[in-house]
Amino acid sequence: MKIVGKIAKRIEGKEKGYGESKYTADLYLDRMLYAGVVYSNIPHGILKSIDVSEAEKIPGIVKVATYKDVPGTNKFGVVTKDMWFLIPVGEKIRFEHDAIAVIAGESKEAVEEAVSKVKFEVEELRPVLTIEEAIKDEIKVNDENTNVAFHKKIRRGDVDKVFKEADLIIERDFKTDYQEQAYLEPQGAIADYDGEVMKIYASMQCPFYVQEDVSEILDMPFNKIDVIQMETGGGFGGKEDVPSYIASKAALLSYLTKRPVKLIYEREHDIKETSKRHPSKSHYKAAFKKDGTLIGLKSETYLDMGAYSTLSPIVMYRTLTHSAGAYKVSNVYVDVYGVYTNKVPCGAFRGFGSPQVLFAIESIMDEAAEKLGLDPYDIRLKNALDLGDETATGHKLEFSVGAKKTLEHVKNMSKYDDLKKEIEDFNKKNKFKKRGLGWSHIIYGVSLGAGGQHLDAANSEVHVFPDGTINIMFGGTEIGQGAKTAVSMIVSEVLGQKLEKIHVLQTDTFIVQDSGPTVASRTTVFSGNAAKDAAEKIKKNIIDFLCKKFDVSPDEIKIELGVYKIKDNTFTFGEIAKMCNDANVQLNESGWFKSPKLKFDMENGVGEAYVTYTYSTQLSLVEVDILTGKIDVKKMWISHDIGKAINYDGVIGQIQGGAVQGMGHAIMEEIKQKDGKIISDNFNNYIIPTIKDIPEIIPDVVEEEFPYGPFGAKGIGEPSLMSAPPSIANAVSNAIKRRIIKIPISIEDII
Repeated sequence: MKIVGKIAKRIEGKEKGYGESKYTADLYLDRMLYAGVVYSNIPHGILKSIDVSEAEKIPGIVKVATYKDVPGTNKFGVVTKDMWFLIPVGEKIRFEHDAIAVIAGESKEAVEEAVSKVKFEVEELRPVLTIEEAIKDEIKVNDENTNVAFHKKIRRGDVDKVFKEADLIIERDFKTDYQEQAYLEPQGAIADYDGEVMKIYASMQCPFYVQEDVSEILDMPFNKIDVIQMETGGGFGGKEDVPSYIASKAALLSYLTKRPVKLIYEREHDIKETSKRHPSKSHYKAAFKKDGTLIGLKSETYLDMGAYSTLSPIVMYRTLTHSAGAYKVSNVYVDVYGVYTNKVPCGAFRGFGSPQVLFAIESIMDEAAEKLGLDPYDIRLKNALDLGDETATGHKLEFSVGAKKTLEHVKNMSKYDDLKKEIEDFNKKNKFKKRGLGWSHIIYGVSLGAGGQHLDAANSEVHVFPDGTINIMFGGTEIGQGAKTAVSMIVSEVLGQKLEKIHVLQTDTFIVQDSGPTVASRTTVFSGNAAKDAAEKIKKNIIDFLCKKFDVSPDEIKIELGVYKIKDNTFTFGEIAKMCNDANVQLNESGWFKSPKLKFDMENGVGEAYVTYTYSTQLSLVEVDILTGKIDVKKMWISHDIGKAINYDGVIGQIQGGAVQGMGHAIMEEIKQKDGKIISDNFNNYIIPTIKDIPEIIPDVVEEEFPYGPFGAKGIGEPSLMSAPPSIANAVSNAIKRRIIKIPISIEDII
């Protein structure tokens, strides 16, 4: 190919490198006000009264708004509208950062003073703070009959029968805790209402969610709410639905004052209010034959949703479909439950409900191998999926299955047999430091899946100018992952224009159609396919014109990067564009891609769960200090089957970044709470990996092309994280000869 699969510079890299990119906090509009939020500061109670009179007296304060000022719906919820925008008097406070009021003022200092002057009376209630307490149902968090609000299941095969026939049964409980997305740019939005149109500039993963929620809060039609994507400094799922909460606060104040309003969160408020990875509690029971064949799986997983459901029912779907991991097993009995607690609501985070259960099933595979006298590699290879096999939900795999190749590649890259001997020798010679190797082999469903097909489509717009330069706008968002570059490379490949001549505009809801959220490793497939569709329409228009003008067939036109060769003539792309424009050829097209329809039985959890799957294998080498409990990750070998790599450098960057974030989840990152309040609310006490913690990473790409992806691409964003926690946990277990059953793994756990 001309450019796809090669190494390309990030098209927005220079601006970011030189600090020229405009993030939400950098934007200033004339007459702009600053906003602040009054929070409940208790995890559970009833709001008895609100008094804003003293706050309104502060010089520079323009507006103090409460629930009484909301013109439309005062509720949020992607699936169930169970979250108050601003808590009304008489209603329940359900976690410490429920919003009571929002304030707009001429300066940040005035707003901060006014926030402290809002008086409200609450009747405190005993909070529900653990999954175990929630299940007891003694105290109800939400307006439901039970705290166990959602349930999803798989019922496939005859689990009871195979458990009776099994040669080995492994049964274990597992726990995973919170993880904070830790994007470097905190949440923020600017709203600007001129009395006609509400413009919103924000850091987001889905401008269309913001448009819909602001529409409902303000009771305004979509064509009066223009949401524009700003440069976004990381998201990792934390900027999927959450920006609606921030943008709506700014939008309400702008609506009431008719002035621009900026709301940028301090890190402490960001951590306390915004969604996290769901803590989980799982019970697993797996049946094996003597040769290591997995013949049955039964599991029960509870996810702590926090005070509101947000995206939890959708997260649970992915938890469900990934519970059996990347293995062929036809007897499956899985239950996944979502429970309310009086804590921060949980939602999207890279992996989206699958890391919790992949940690469990990968631990089970290691333990089974040990008890059957098998190598952890061999038991995985024996049970790995291949063409023609069925997933745990009964999805028959007919294309793009590189699972076994990822296993084989990691074994070869690591020189595994020699490595095992080196580890054995090291451990014999060292009494207080022990090394261990840990495997993981995972599956990831690309797209929103059978449960989200109504959102699984995307629009892209491509415009070729008379000088040959190209503008693109697509419905996904650039959140640091390299989407702009990948989509530009796809258009470059189709049209033959050089990458430096292509510019990607920020996503704008007034221009592109709702394309769903930038999640589920779907952007390259969906926005990339839509851009390819638009570019191919333009290419056809150009080729049809050139064939008539030069009296040639399409085969006689050779497209190279930057030039078109027609018979004995060579034209630059700019010259071709000028010819076409002068002849009134259409050079602006809209592209569209929608998910192939999936057949899935939601009642029994059986069928085609996702459009396609990526497969990944990781081997980690760790060293554990037996005296101090310190874990040092020394090296990672990682292979991902992602279909076609569009931007090879970008793929490697994703593999490295995801692995480090997964390592943080495994051994470092811990949200600490006291009485239902988060106390690790900044990066001085919420510890994430730094550059000094990063081990040597040996990445590898398997390209089993996906026939419905642009040039065969699938996705890499989320699976890059998901292979790391179970691999590292298994390596630690291997080093200390004790089974790790919770993550993150603390020093105290090791001791």
